[in-house]
Amino acid sequence: MKMTTEEAFVKTLQAHGIRHAFGIIGSAMMPISDIFPSAGITFWDCAHEGSAGMMADGYTRATGEMSMMIAQNGPGITNFVTAVKTAYWNHTPLLLVTPQAANKTIGQGGFQEVEQMKLFEDMVAYQEEVRDPTRVAEVLTRVIAKAKRLSGPAQINIPRDFWTQVIDIEIPDPVEFEVSPGGENSIARAAEILSKAKNPVILNGAGVVLSDGGIAASMQLAERLDAPVCVGYQHNDAFPGGHPLFAGPLGYNGSKAGMELIRDADVVLCLGTRLNPFSTLPGYGMDYWPQDAKIVQVDINPDRIGLTKKVTVGIVGDAAKVATGILNRLSDDAGDAGREDRKARIAQTKSAWKQELSSLDHEEDDPGTTWNERARAARPDWMSPRQAWRAIQSALPREAIISSDIGNNCAIGNAYPDFDEGRKYLAPGLFGPCGYGLPAIVGAKIGRPDVPVVGFAGDGAFGIAVNELTAIGRDEWPAITQIVFRNYQWGAEKRNSTLWFDDNFVGTELDMKVSYAGIAQACGLKGVQVRTMDELTEALNTAIKEQMENDITTLIEVILNQELGDPFRRDAMKKPVRVAGVNRNDMNVAAE
Repeated sequence: MKMTTEEAFVKTLQAHGIRHAFGIIGSAMMPISDIFPSAGITFWDCAHEGSAGMMADGYTRATGEMSMMIAQNGPGITNFVTAVKTAYWNHTPLLLVTPQAANKTIGQGGFQEVEQMKLFEDMVAYQEEVRDPTRVAEVLTRVIAKAKRLSGPAQINIPRDFWTQVIDIEIPDPVEFEVSPGGENSIARAAEILSKAKNPVILNGAGVVLSDGGIAASMQLAERLDAPVCVGYQHNDAFPGGHPLFAGPLGYNGSKAGMELIRDADVVLCLGTRLNPFSTLPGYGMDYWPQDAKIVQVDINPDRIGLTKKVTVGIVGDAAKVATGILNRLSDDAGDAGREDRKARIAQTKSAWKQELSSLDHEEDDPGTTWNERARAARPDWMSPRQAWRAIQSALPREAIISSDIGNNCAIGNAYPDFDEGRKYLAPGLFGPCGYGLPAIVGAKIGRPDVPVVGFAGDGAFGIAVNELTAIGRDEWPAITQIVFRNYQWGAEKRNSTLWFDDNFVGTELDMKVSYAGIAQACGLKGVQVRTMDELTEALNTAIKEQMENDITTLIEVILNQELGDPFRRDAMKKPVRVAGVNRNDMNVAAE
């Protein structure tokens, strides 16, 4: 059939059900954006391409449906870098469309020219450039298939002078791949090890959420063994929070109960996780990873297996299918050894941690430091971060989707939220970008308009995405609720300064004259400021009600004291030793 290259491109998008595009309009993409409306594709024009990419990430993670990011060639595309790498480590299958400078001028250093393939080669799961206009649908089909199969962003690069050309082309059918159930021998070996275990523990990662039926399969296996289930850092939605076997998240500010239970494991089934180092770092003074336990690691990517931890059995496969395969191969008496004692210990350990967590009001200082003590004394009537999180938990609906940004106050909250199902917790992941919380929750709401959504961010990280307030108030955008923890500092870096740099606070202080609630109001949104736990709970209840019933977006600015939680990188920092010494008098000031 004869058609233009842009028609072929959009028809291919339609064949794959890609209905949403995020970015900023530019001339290099206008031939296809012009026909988005007639194709049933919504273009969400954001305030910054970086936020657009994070909206796409939030949409796809909340719905399981692919979306795309697209912008002007050159500077528009370079603004996607952080978002694309974030999606890569979040294992989010996204389509990255990068219109390129025209073939006839590329290499001349022309307007908005940059090597876009080189730029993203370490950022995407797959990339390919269109070499001839007649191949546009073929290449796009392959890129989409690779994104799905590799569960990551994939890039199609297309010179802008390939648009508006008439070609004779057939639109390929979508290519679908059946996921692997794992090797027969490795499944049998894992089942044998788990059948003999006295203290088995299951560790669920993102792969369990991404796998069709992964949570249900892991639950069946856990119940068969009466094994506690921990989840990886920032994957609190990888197992039902109300289940008696749920032990909570590992890693930074996670569940002490989960850490204590996995510390005593003789076998750990790591299901759908690459075992990234950050998820198994010591917490609460506990180096809890069981050094002598047998480790069974399951991941769809063989390159990740055994990369960070020594494994006894590695299984390349889909989390749900592998869990089911292991379940079907367990011995008749699997899990019987110590079953009743194990169940009692799980319940007791969880109960003790729940009581401890509910009583925590303040952050501790390391020996030799006094910042948190001083912060409480300076503002004795202001809320602490933990008091704020308890107030939030009182109002947060069970069915809500939440997002979290990177930063100290958000990380303090890691132990608090749990969920009844997957695709509910959108965190920035191991790339750790600031500015993720707001755009991710906007993308989630676009995909799930029937569900209440709440975004969380510290005031430093929120400042990176604050310009999106100028975009999301338009009539076609859905309402969301955003909480900003306002303590007027870059908290994670300030905690580092208290521990290793003698309270030398370089670049850590924010402007106390700025009101994010006021900025929201200036953008036509609702902005409120709260200072007590009761005010916060009431404001969040009201905001969610107005979000769902009246299509009102609310920003809640939570005024906090300046207490600081445990540092992110205690493992990577140490107190510096000055040798030569530096003196401001040595500065060479040019003569006038």
